[in-house]
Amino acid sequence: MRFNSFSGLAFTAMALCCSSAFAADAPEIISQPVAEAAPFFVPYGMPITLNEAKKVLGKAQSEAVKHGWHLACAVVEPTGELVMFEKMDDTQYASIDISLAKAKAAARFRRSIKAFFDVVKGGNVGVISYPGVVAGEGSFPILKEGKLIGAIGCSGAASNQDAVAALAGTEEIK
Repeated sequence: MRFNSFSGLAFTAMALCCSSAFAADAPEIISQPVAEAAPFFVPYGMPITLNEAKKVLGKAQSEAVKHGWHLACAVVEPTGELVMFEKMDDTQYASIDISLAKAKAAARFRRSIKAFFDVVKGGNVGVISYPGVVAGEGSFPILKEGKLIGAIGCSGAASNQDAVAALAGTEEIK
């Protein structure tokens, strides 16, 4: 295909028309007031240590045993990479991958995955198309001195039960 000056001129005119049309619509595209602070901002700290991860998992498992739940629990560093994982006896096998996915999402997005669940429940299902999003319950960021050092994800019981165990684990680190 040969490119000539007329087709280049037509393309430029079309691009200018379209860009001005989009610019006129820009205020309507933003549906809510824009806040100055970014939501869910938590500064990063040094990644969780293996010793800290053992304490977090131990507390989460103690909570699960207290209730008779069989859980898989994963602790990750802020990047979402695995630090420690344990599956309790008789835990469903699907929970292995689910617990890791929950922990990764909580670490990488710096929030509990319940935030995504609430958005989906509110009707915005588009959020589940984002890479790495898990919408449910059972994971929390792990903070130390106000900084994100990792996250825990638990799976194997009902979603809200997973959350109780995961939250108990986060309380081991201050």
